[in-house]
Amino acid sequence: MPNAPTPGQYLKRFIISPVKEFIHDSRAVGIVLICCTILSMVLANSPFTESYASFWQTELKMPAEGVHLPHTVLHLINDALMAVFFFLVGLEIKRELLVGELASIKKSILPIIAAIGGMAVPAIIYLLWCGGTPFSKGWGIPMATDIAFSLGVLSLLGKRAPLSLRIFLTALAIIDDLGGILAIAIFYAGEINWSYLFFAAALLFFLGMLNLAKVKRYYIYLIFGIFLWYFVFNSGVHATIAGVLLAFTIPLHKIEELEHALHDPVNFIILPLFALANTAITLPADFNLIFSSPVTYGIICGLILGKPIGIYLFSMASVRLKIASLPEGMHRKQLLGMGMIAGIGFTMSIFMATLAFEIPEVQLIAKVAIIAASFIAGIAGFIFLKAVIIKR
Repeated sequence: MPNAPTPGQYLKRFIISPVKEFIHDSRAVGIVLICCTILSMVLANSPFTESYASFWQTELKMPAEGVHLPHTVLHLINDALMAVFFFLVGLEIKRELLVGELASIKKSILPIIAAIGGMAVPAIIYLLWCGGTPFSKGWGIPMATDIAFSLGVLSLLGKRAPLSLRIFLTALAIIDDLGGILAIAIFYAGEINWSYLFFAAALLFFLGMLNLAKVKRYYIYLIFGIFLWYFVFNSGVHATIAGVLLAFTIPLHKIEELEHALHDPVNFIILPLFALANTAITLPADFNLIFSSPVTYGIICGLILGKPIGIYLFSMASVRLKIASLPEGMHRKQLLGMGMIAGIGFTMSIFMATLAFEIPEVQLIAKVAIIAASFIAGIAGFIFLKAVIIKR
């Protein structure tokens, strides 16, 4: 008779190993975020509604008088933890610009043009619904593409989807993130405190000098990065921008190491916490509030229609004008299907909604519209691409 497994062996075989296998699955991030969203919405519309919502608004004690930090659990997640997420995004952008798919004009021109179309057309469509209303500030919401969700949906096609499609979508989503970051920095900043902004600029210059001096110990950058975040947080510019700025000062040879270290904590702790906190949506008894708002239609039409139309038309125009060419192995229908998947806004769109609107009722409308549009875009894009690939 073989010996019975020890508790340690049992734990490794039936718990640790399956969890590790799941985490390394390319679909895992999307699955976790979907589960967190569903869980959050169920709890927000259950008998625990009040206690669940109040938890995210729990006041945090300041470490000392005169120190200004995020004052609730929700603000801690959105202003501090999401800065780590944007730090990771910034690392990816820098790597792609220096040695990746965006490293040369020839490689980057098509996804850049596609991303511009994928941001401009949704914003225009949103303004057609909401321009001239108190909700016009939400034009940035349908511009966003959630890279984790969109790549997760594409991964469901397995090896049938050409590698060029995944590379193109990754490059487009990264440029899309950069566009969203610029929009946050320029259009969604609060009242500027120029003293803190000066301190942030001086510290950023110092970090740049460290890079030029070839200082290799990345923990030095991270320590000063905490102070950079504090200065940016108190300057009126959204604190998450500090994450991107810090990423651009990190030495290139350390980027891959940091990306590897941050991948799991960001994707399986920070983003799930963000989803839980920001989708704690108590649905109204009367859905007329949602269906009667132009915000709903601006976001849904922007993500579901604007994204594929903008990406496809701008891309094909650049191909026709011989400014760029489609990647090898990709054809026009696949480009359109990828544009549909890019309509999954989710994380970035919800984040933009929290910045664009201060009124909780309007945030609620925007979040419901984002979740609905992302769900429809993901399913429609997957079905369309699957049909196109199989038929071909």
